[in-house]
Amino acid sequence: QVQLVESGGGLVQAGGSLRLSCAPSRSIVRINAMGWFRQAPGKQRELVARITSDGSTNYSDSVQGRFTISRDNSKNTVYLQMNSLKPEDTAVYYCNVQARSEDYWGQGTQVTVSS
Repeated sequence: QVQLVESGGGLVQAGGSLRLSCAPSRSIVRINAMGWFRQAPGKQRELVARITSDGSTNYSDSVQGRFTISRDNSKNTVYLQMNSLKPEDTAVYYCNVQARSEDYWGQGTQVTVSS
């Protein structure tokens, strides 16, 4: 059973930065896309950023220009650099890997931005 291991969450002041990382416990073949979702209390889980196997990226409007997603194909690792954080970015962030045969989810990492 593959597990996605996330790290990098925490508490930061508004305007600060955090970098999230996500790596699988073992290699995943035929990855189509990797991404980050988030879920704030009382809200639905939403896509934050996504990167495909050919490097194409897309972002939610709320993070465009502040967050950057990247990946290391050799390690199947995906990163989310978050700059200029705002209190409304506070949420549990989940890593997602879309493989040819299955979707994988991380356990979530808490990001809290204080005002």
